Amino acid sequence: MPTTLTAFADVTTSDSALRRFLHGLPGVDAVGLEARAASLGTRSIKTTAKAYAIDLAISMIDLTTLEGADTPGKVRALSAKAVNPDPTDRTTPMTAAVCVYPDMVATAKAALNGADVKVASVATAFPAGRAALPVKLADTRDAVAAGADEIDMVIDRGAFLAGRYLETYELIKAVKEACARPDGSAARLKVIFETGELSTYDNIRRASWIGMLAGADFIKTSTGKVGVNATPANTLLMLEAVRDFKAQTGIQIGVKPAGGIRTTKDAIKFLVLVNETAGEDWLSNTWFRFGASSLLNDLLMQRQKLSTGRYSGPDYVTVD
Repeated sequence: MPTTLTAFADVTTSDSALRRFLHGLPGVDAVGLEARAASLGTRSIKTTAKAYAIDLAISMIDLTTLEGADTPGKVRALSAKAVNPDPTDRTTPMTAAVCVYPDMVATAKAALNGADVKVASVATAFPAGRAALPVKLADTRDAVAAGADEIDMVIDRGAFLAGRYLETYELIKAVKEACARPDGSAARLKVIFETGELSTYDNIRRASWIGMLAGADFIKTSTGKVGVNATPANTLLMLEAVRDFKAQTGIQIGVKPAGGIRTTKDAIKFLVLVNETAGEDWLSNTWFRFGASSLLNDLLMQRQKLSTGRYSGPDYVTVD
């Protein structure tokens, strides 16, 4: 299938055209969506399949520290854990990325020292997104210049909820352009919707389409900084969106649920959602990520249990 957005060329020519398109999307059956997410979450994964799922989930984690008290030492320690999550078992996969604030990108990059772990950086006045466009673009460019492989941006939820859809689209497009490097390559862009603040599933679907049309490489549920973050239902809805977008354009977009995913059982439920909704093409860290840190410790304990027959306990994994 050709990779093209030609069919949607007229959709973003004006605010009214984009509004007509977004409000013309099929309405979300909330009861049906939640029932399907709950049903898929009951699938039982055992033994060999469980071991595979645990390693896959570890390889999909964006190991994250986004606190005001972050120090270079903490970022270096987190980077070391990303490369070698379980020092007692060198067969443990590396995580997908380390995610930090822009001022910590260079520290993380140096600590990883060429390891096959990406450096992701939140930008655009994370987590609220309340800043002028030039500030957001400067934030992005600084992170890319410091070596960020990926940018996690936040949309202006105020603009989106006020119905300023074209403004939201143009912000994402501008940040995408700011991800470019002088050598012609670019950092991959993850667009965070903060689904807990969008109020309705219809809004999540509309935001997903805005992000995809504007050039997002990933669409992401949440910052992890509000009360409601990733849920099976909102992630299922976003998986349906990327599946449908690829069917219509040939362009594959990744999905990243973030916040609130803490246990191996939770992670496996999300992997089932991916497999049953978007399909096997999304079952890699190129196209699916977990925004989490505490999740890794539980995955490591469950992995140790499968290999040794006993739980080692939380004291045997590092505290992030």
